[in-house]
Amino acid sequence: MILVADSGATKSDWVLMSENMSNQTFELVGLNPYYIDSAQIETIIRKELVPVIENEKVEKVYFYGAGCSTVYKSMMIEEALVKPFKNAEIVVNSDLLGAARALFWNEEGIACILGTGSNSCYFDGEKIVKNVPSLGYFFGDEGSGAHMGKIFIRDYLLGNLPDDIDKAFRKEYNYTRENILDAIYNLPFPNRFLASFNTFYADNLSNKYIFELVTNSFREFFINQVEHYENYRDLPVSFVGSVAFYFEALLRQVAAEFDIKVQKVLRTPIEALAKYHEF
Repeated sequence: MILVADSGATKSDWVLMSENMSNQTFELVGLNPYYIDSAQIETIIRKELVPVIENEKVEKVYFYGAGCSTVYKSMMIEEALVKPFKNAEIVVNSDLLGAARALFWNEEGIACILGTGSNSCYFDGEKIVKNVPSLGYFFGDEGSGAHMGKIFIRDYLLGNLPDDIDKAFRKEYNYTRENILDAIYNLPFPNRFLASFNTFYADNLSNKYIFELVTNSFREFFINQVEHYENYRDLPVSFVGSVAFYFEALLRQVAAEFDIKVQKVLRTPIEALAKYHEF
């Protein structure tokens, strides 16, 4: 049995594959080693995943995760997986490599992630050759839900939203200044909080303010990420992630401003990764 996982900042998708049965899929919370340690990750896996699978029969685990771009952080994930899957070979890679493999398999291209956070790379068909640093939600993550949320919440707190959007947001969420600041500065996962308003943007995309918020965030992604890759106009550019998926039409429109043709958009890479690692 083979277990494949793709983890972003908000959620992780898992597929259990067996030669004698159909694939089983599971969804857990995001398992990012920058926000939770190995012990916490192991606890989540033992509580939410192990009871519903035959973990001792798993022979290989392929884990692709946000925050797994360094050896140390990858080792944290490996440490969390070794005990629950004691009979398995554990392979941990970044979510960016997972995105590249899901989007291009063995071909070259520029792979992009637009979800809670954002990232990109030039993939030569085998490995990541260049990666423009994303810098996370505080300094970067352009084009992501967290980036849009940071701008939107700032304007909300400063009273800079258009009246109709301000009223609609207050009616739907009823947030006070105090509980917003608490969510950002005191509670865990502020990036998830900032990225939690994508449905609101989608429902109000015809509003000029929301349209420009999403559009300008995408523009910043192309300027600060994609344009830094040599020959980016001549390479296929593809995306994974909820933001790219739900705002695909607008994303393609903004890409055209930069003479970029978007080849493929996937909501999640997990199905393609499962096929990539099939028996």
